[in-house]
Amino acid sequence: MSSAQSILQAVFGYEQFRGPQQAIVSHVINGGDALVLMPTGGGKSLCYQVPAIARQQLGHGVTIVVSPLIALMHDQVGALHEAGISAAYLNSTLSYDETQEVELRLQSGDITLLYAAPERLNTPRFLGLLDDLHAQGKLSLFAIDEAHCVSQWGHDFRPEYRALSVLHQRYAEVPRIALTATADALTRADIIERLQLEAAQHFISSFDRPNIRYKIAEKKDVSNQLLRFIEREHEGEAGVVYCQSRKRVEELAQTLVQNGINALPYHAGLPQEMRQNHQDRFLREEGVVMCATIAFGMGINKPDVRFVAHVDMPKNIEGYYQETGRAGRDGLPADAWMAYGLSDVVNQRRMIDESPAEEQFKQVMRGKLDALLGLAEATDCRRVRLLAYFGEQYGQEPSLDGKPLQAVARTHCGNCDNCLEPPALWDGTDAARKLLSTIFRVHEASGLTYGAGHIMDVLRGKETDKVTQYGHDKVSTFGIGKDYSEPQLRAVMRQLLATGALGLHKVVSENSGHVFDTLCLAAGSRAVLKGEVQVQLREAVAASRSKKQSKKSAANAAAVNLGPDAQVRFINLKAWRAEVAKSHNLPAYVIFHDATLASIAELNPQSLQELQGVSGMGTKKLDAYGAEVLRVVALG
Repeated sequence: MSSAQSILQAVFGYEQFRGPQQAIVSHVINGGDALVLMPTGGGKSLCYQVPAIARQQLGHGVTIVVSPLIALMHDQVGALHEAGISAAYLNSTLSYDETQEVELRLQSGDITLLYAAPERLNTPRFLGLLDDLHAQGKLSLFAIDEAHCVSQWGHDFRPEYRALSVLHQRYAEVPRIALTATADALTRADIIERLQLEAAQHFISSFDRPNIRYKIAEKKDVSNQLLRFIEREHEGEAGVVYCQSRKRVEELAQTLVQNGINALPYHAGLPQEMRQNHQDRFLREEGVVMCATIAFGMGINKPDVRFVAHVDMPKNIEGYYQETGRAGRDGLPADAWMAYGLSDVVNQRRMIDESPAEEQFKQVMRGKLDALLGLAEATDCRRVRLLAYFGEQYGQEPSLDGKPLQAVARTHCGNCDNCLEPPALWDGTDAARKLLSTIFRVHEASGLTYGAGHIMDVLRGKETDKVTQYGHDKVSTFGIGKDYSEPQLRAVMRQLLATGALGLHKVVSENSGHVFDTLCLAAGSRAVLKGEVQVQLREAVAASRSKKQSKKSAANAAAVNLGPDAQVRFINLKAWRAEVAKSHNLPAYVIFHDATLASIAELNPQSLQELQGVSGMGTKKLDAYGAEVLRVVALG
């Protein structure tokens, strides 16, 4: 490990490995296969970059990194160049001449890490290049990033990843490391089977991101809820807002701009040039809020995203965790905020039911949606539930080769809405029984099923035209729920859908031909009707409860504890870094992270020797920027 330790210090500027990094790096350098589960921001890249450098120094040749997105490749290669490492990528942004140049460098042994998409890796031309390298003994390592993409059970399945089984079949003795931040037990098993990693050692880090505060609210007027959240807690700070539809993305971005927030839209329907421009602005400017579909975000390494918001409920916990993990990669406090409602549950159920997938797949997807709804409806600690979904007990240490160390039993994290402001509860059992009984009675009366709004009208005794037309004002349950509000009944419906007491049935309107969802009793309804199951619900908490917080601007998030003189040095360093980043056509954080600049500002170094020990200041960066950093610090 002495070689790996020196690479870590000299190239990347870090004194020590974190968590299981050292064990992973040692295992891979020695030629072992590995499956690595590590949260976003936990340092996955170092787990293959350090072995790639070390194995090349030992004469093993080039490391091939399978990466799913162009943006990720560009950032990673740019950062490696800044650290003095020979890296390249092959993707559609290169011209024919540029592609040939990279291929020639690859054949001559001039590249330490080569990034390529799975689609390119499986082409005859690329496999021919790998065959040549393999024959010369110059194929060192395969690193498969975002490995969950190989699994049909994962949240971001990409069929091209399935073909990566060719790596083991064709180059069996070349070690492979598969990495992901998000995979439940089912997805892990699929990764192992599809990539033929049965003999690989497993390194499972804690999924916990303690700096992220989880907040989930009932959806009311979601645009105003989001506005209040940003204005009160993240004014002027960078964030990502995820929406289900392209239309919602554009409308919400416009609303935020009209309210003085620097927001941009991003979705697959926008012109490629506009998408690239908006992504570049998000990466390079401070305080940009990106409103996006899930088409945006994978591989985005921006460290100072202070919040991720969901205005529509995602499909599953894996997607939710992956997307919220894009906040606070620098380890500083960040928020994961989500608003959800009954319509979200109905829409997600409909998408599953109407998909052309096999019934087994649909059942798994329904279970994953139910788990996310359970997290949203939870009255106990969000973090404990989130980690339990991934098979982790809160307080559990990382495991090596699937053997967990002793866990410390903890039931409260102190950094989620339920822990910070425990919700008031009410017993919804009576409301649930009356609701189920009403659904049964109206079906019994006409042989048809009806939507949520109509059922609530009957239950609350509202004599609407539709209620009287169908004679539902005559059923025995008419008006028995008049003491319950509409929000209360919607909360009951959500929980009954989540627990399997309610199901959805599709009906085609005779007049319009439109298909809409109606409610029907499901297998779990009997236990609720017989009083065998208690339904505990959270009281609605007004979104306006919290008062506007006085916060430092995003520019000072990493330097909040610096004194006045150090703050000035920090501001000067950021201005200098912005100029360097612009001249190199790179995001500022690729040059130096805010945390590195804050450390320099606090240290107030007077010599290159003093700069040498700063975290994030590797040898190449010290040579390239050390004198300029000292000049800027001396400005005072």
